[in-house]
Amino acid sequence: MVASPDRSSKSNETARLVIRLEQRSSVPRFEQLRAQISVMVAVGRLEPRRRLPTVRQLAHQLGLAPGTVARAYRELEHDGTIITRGRAGTFVADEPPHSEPLNEQRQRIAAIADQAVFALFQLGADRERISEAIEQALARAQSEGTTPPG
Repeated sequence: MVASPDRSSKSNETARLVIRLEQRSSVPRFEQLRAQISVMVAVGRLEPRRRLPTVRQLAHQLGLAPGTVARAYRELEHDGTIITRGRAGTFVADEPPHSEPLNEQRQRIAAIADQAVFALFQLGADRERISEAIEQALARAQSEGTTPPG
């Protein structure tokens, strides 16, 4: 397949993948496919909730047996990288393991939270007051429309 992952599409649209299978490799094709999709997820080229091609579509596009693609998908699902939602399709997990963008985001959130808590402790606030202040800030942000719903 010669298309690249499309980052601008919505999650209900199927991602297009660039997969290169080495015919002469001793690595089984299902493992080559599994590894490449896993890397695309890990580096953020395939984003959480992104829909993947069906087993049949991907098998046809890559010239593989459907069982080969199905095995790669099963292994990715077992790893927690993708999830299958029956007839709705196969998607990148909401929080795939080993995702560099998600790990970086978690680290930044933790660092900002650490700074805020330290500053509030410096002001003499206790745990209860800090929790109250954060809840109030979240409520203000939501009422002002500066946070996503939920």
